[in-house]
Formats: sequence, C-alpha cells, structure tokens
Amino acid sequence: MGNSYEKIARILRITPDTLTQLDGRMKALSGQEGVIDSIARENDILVDRTLAELGLARTDTAETVYTALISRLIRVDEHLYQLLDKPDLSKMAMACGKLCETALRVYTPPRGLFIKREKVVSLLEKYKPQELLDHLKYSSVAELVEKEGFASVVSALRFTQSTDWMHAFFDIAYKELKKEDFEEREVELKILETKWLNVAEKFLHKKYHNVSHLKEYGIIFVIPLKIDTPGETLRMFTLLLHYLHEVPFYSALFRRFWDDADFIEKFKSLLRGDVVEVTDIPNKLNSSSNPWLVVQRYLAKDDKNDSRLTMPHVNPEAEHWYHAEEGLGRLSRMLNQKDGGVALGYWTGLDFVGDFFKNKDGEEQLVSFDLIDLIMSLVLKSKVNYLYHQQEALWNKIFSEYLGRERMDELITENIIGGVIKL
Repeated sequence: MGNSYEKIARILRITPDTLTQLDGRMKALSGQEGVIDSIARENDILVDRTLAELGLARTDTAETVYTALISRLIRVDEHLYQLLDKPDLSKMAMACGKLCETALRVYTPPRGLFIKREKVVSLLEKYKPQELLDHLKYSSVAELVEKEGFASVVSALRFTQSTDWMHAFFDIAYKELKKEDFEEREVELKILETKWLNVAEKFLHKKYHNVSHLKEYGIIFVIPLKIDTPGETLRMFTLLLHYLHEVPFYSALFRRFWDDADFIEKFKSLLRGDVVEVTDIPNKLNSSSNPWLVVQRYLAKDDKNDSRLTMPHVNPEAEHWYHAEEGLGRLSRMLNQKDGGVALGYWTGLDFVGDFFKNKDGEEQLVSFDLIDLIMSLVLKSKVNYLYHQQEALWNKIFSEYLGRERMDELITENIIGGVIKL
C-alpha cells in the first residue's frame, strides 16, 4: 500500500485499508485506475506551489504555514473591501449597492419555485409570531409585513421567535401547503435594517456568520454587522455566492418532486436537510455493494466524530462552495487582475487541498488550504480550527474523479431524498 492511500486516508480520518477497498470497488465500476495516486499527487503539487509562492518549505511549522496563508487571505480581503466600495451594511437596507451588484454579476441565479408571499402571510396570521409582533409593537401580521417588508419579516423570524415556535410552524403550518401555494419568482438579496442587530445576537453566535438564506422563500439575507474584522468582507461575499448557488439547487429539487403525491413531505425533508440516521444505515446499505451517502449538511459542525463522516459520501454543500470559489476566480478574470498577491481567484482549485506539518511541539497537524476553512478561522480569530470544508471537498473530489463531477451532481439530485447513492 502506497503513501498516497495513507495520506488521503489520514486526511479523511479513515484507515488506508478502507480507502483501498473503496478504490477497488470504484475502479471496477468506473474503469478509472490510479485515482487515489492522482489525487495525492495533485494535492502535493498544489501544496508545494502554494508554499513556494509564500516563500515557505515543507520543513516549516504548521503555525508558520497557517499564518502565511492567513496573511495572504487578509490581503485579498482588503482588496475586495476596496473593490466593493468599502461596504457599510448599516446604510444598505434600501439599496444593496455594489456588494449585491458584484455578486449578481458573478452569478445571476435563475428564477425559482417558492411559497407565495400571500400564503406565508396567511399562515403567519394563523400561527402568530407573537414575539416578533410584540418586539415591533404591531397588532397584526398584515400590518407587520406592510410596514417592514416581506423579506425582513420572514428573515427576522429566525432570531426573534423561539426554537419551539419555529419547529411548530414548520411542522404544522407547512402541512397545509398545496401546489397552488407556490409560484415562480426571482431570488432576492436583502440587507436587513440595523434595528435587528440586538435581537439577532443569538442567531449570529449559532451560525458564526451574518449571512443566511430561506430556501422556501427564495431570500438571502445579511445581518448588518459592522465590517471591522479582517476576513469579514471575503466571508460575506463568498457566502452570498454560495447561497446564490444553493437556493436554485433546492428550487430545482422542488420542481423535480412537484408531481409526486408526497411532494410536501419531500419539500419539508429538503428544508430540514435530512441525512440518513446512523441507526438506519445498515438497512439502507444492504442492497448495494458500493453505496455512497448523500450528506447535505456539515455534520462536523455538530459532531466532528459523527460516524457518517468516515463513510463514503458526497456533500452538495461542498459543491456550492466549489462554485463560489470558482466565482471568485471569474470575478478576478473579469477585472483582469494580474497581481497573484491579491487576485481574488487565488484559492480556486484548493478546496480539497490540505497536508500535515509539524507544529511547534513536534506533533503533526493537518493544515487546510481551503478558502472557507481559512476565512472562518480568521474571522473567529482561530477560536475554532476549521478543517471540515476541506475534508468534505476531498470526498467530492474522490467521487468526481471516478465518475465525473456532472454525473456526481446528477446522482446527488436523484438520491438526495433517500440519502444513499447505490452504484
């Protein structure tokens, strides 16, 4: 067994034997040989190239490599901040300005299938968001929506209503939905008003970032935090690009199951981001000798030792980030940028890349070269050591090298409800 299997397995936190067996099955299925060696070689080339550009070597410590990557990232972030006209979110509720204009220039999402606004209002009238009404001192939902705007109201539900209310509204109110309650409309980007900042504090702590989305309404919203931390502009902009891909992805799935008798149940499953439960996996996998899970959430957020993370799987979230990072590269080309030190496309193609370096205590430590891991770590001042975006991207890389990225995307779409791709 070669070093390729050992390294890739170690990054994925599985055994080399497990990876060897997986390779054997996928090779027999696809006819593709040498995939693991090829990925390991590509990883080494990209690590060596990046280290050389940073003036480093493999003998440098993990801390030195990480610091150099972060320093490069800070330069890119500063460049983007200037490019976007130094966005001040507190003044962008009425007009998003160059932030949204640039994001939509990089990628304009197609129209999507979403719940009609008037249906949402009627459901909220029936299941009143009393905490939100009390907070803003409105007596009715209709007045609330008329004065505050639909996008602001449904976004604010996330951080004004209790978790119990949110779960009850989702479980009970959405059961009433019928096909005539949906319509085609544009995806909307919304910068919220500053008055939401205080009540959004708990939400921000949970999410770690100030951008989120509502798949069923076609809304991507931004909480207007002051941009005063290195990395925040780049994190916010890449999240916008990520959600501009994710919202249409799920809208296409809504359309896919539109004619199914159990459409609403599938709709709700997609919104929950259901993943096969560990206890159900044996029954799900018995009928296939080469199964791959479809994991449509970052399970490592909740438990980095979740056993499903060590099973062969693909992750559509990692694909949305793949497209977001491609989008940065596209923006860099649009601007005809030459300087590799600040070029926005610098991290394109590094999503699956990572390697082990000895830390100051002489212990080997994995350093992720993935843009999103680095951004999240930077903004949180390394309070959380992000690695899972790179690991999930690597699983997608492995699958796509055997069967192709387009085929992977097709199989994710076909099997996302069942949660298992059976090859």
